[in-house]
Amino acid sequence: MPRPKSLPDMEVLEAALSLMREQGTSSLTFAALADRCGLSPSTLVQRFRSKSDLIKETLAHAWDVLDCQTAEAISSAEHTPHGAVNLLVALSGNYGEIEAYADGLRILREDLRDPRARARGAAWGRLLTAAIDACFADTPNAPADIGRIMISQWQGALLWWSFEPRDRVDVYVRTHLTTFVAALTPPDSASYRQ
Repeated sequence: MPRPKSLPDMEVLEAALSLMREQGTSSLTFAALADRCGLSPSTLVQRFRSKSDLIKETLAHAWDVLDCQTAEAISSAEHTPHGAVNLLVALSGNYGEIEAYADGLRILREDLRDPRARARGAAWGRLLTAAIDACFADTPNAPADIGRIMISQWQGALLWWSFEPRDRVDVYVRTHLTTFVAALTPPDSASYRQ
């Protein structure tokens, strides 16, 4: 079967991202990417110039995808504590099964090494913090930095789930965060609705 002459960048970067997730950055060569996406290695070199540039563009693409998913989750979240739980549960669906979560840690490793990717992560954290703060705006006695605290609880729940992934990740996260929110809100609080 002949190689395709053209493929949109998004499809090529998705193939590169899947290679990085599955095997790490060292596996992301122009030859391996050519095998994965069907373009010739020389076409990929012309498009991305170097392995370093390919990695940077792949990481940027991963952040673009996550930013879109986050914007969608935020726009559909009620401004209630339960809406904050739903928002983070929706984002937890990105992790899938334990193998996918573990593979995603390879991407996180690269994000932490790249200053631009770290900046994207910090911006994403600020966006999520603000969205969750808005969900607790009418909740009496909510801690001042509830958004950051709840994101930390969420990431901790994902980590603990990864050690014993008996339930689906969304079920585990919902249970954990619902318990967390219940501890913060009085039982008669109208601001926490299931």
